[in-house]
Amino acid sequence: MAAARSAPTGPLVAVVMGSSSDLSVMQDAVDVLAQFGVTHEVRVVSAHRTPDDMIAFGHAAAGRGIRVVIAGAGGAAHLPGMLASVTPLPVIGVPVALSHLDGLDSLLSIVQMPRGVPVATVAVNGSRNAGLLAVRILAIGDDQLTHAMEEFQLEIADTARAQDAGLSEAGASAGRGASAGRGGSAGRGESAGRGDGATGPGGHG
Repeated sequence: MAAARSAPTGPLVAVVMGSSSDLSVMQDAVDVLAQFGVTHEVRVVSAHRTPDDMIAFGHAAAGRGIRVVIAGAGGAAHLPGMLASVTPLPVIGVPVALSHLDGLDSLLSIVQMPRGVPVATVAVNGSRNAGLLAVRILAIGDDQLTHAMEEFQLEIADTARAQDAGLSEAGASAGRGASAGRGGSAGRGESAGRGDGATGPGGHG
């Protein structure tokens, strides 16, 4: 499903990360934006290696027409919070899991923001939901995006119902097979019981 939309003059969403190695995680957000026809840009903006560039990017984002920032970072993960401190735009943080701590350090660094500097934080490596949240934010003022999101929700509901039906049918089939097996065993047991009775004390009488 892709929403056909008239292209604005510039990107509406900035997908930024602290290192190009984070792209393997952030690609899901990029794919979602493309799926909904949302114009976007993808940048490497490091809070620690290029702090001046990061601050300049944050200050200029709204003036360039950006409406939502999706920022992914791992470890100390200061990028989303620092951008949120210098832009009035909504910032969605994506904790990127590194080789240690399974992304818990990234999650806590991003989600534990001080009052007054909000960052909407998704799950560890959850950039797909970050992309969907960005679409929902933009859809507030865009009926076409709202309709596309409603269609998407219907699609995932249909998928879930199909999975439910498949598992229900598989469970019913397994239940019928188990019942048949138990019935056969019980029948054999009864036959054996009758045979024992014929040769038991009654037979001698």
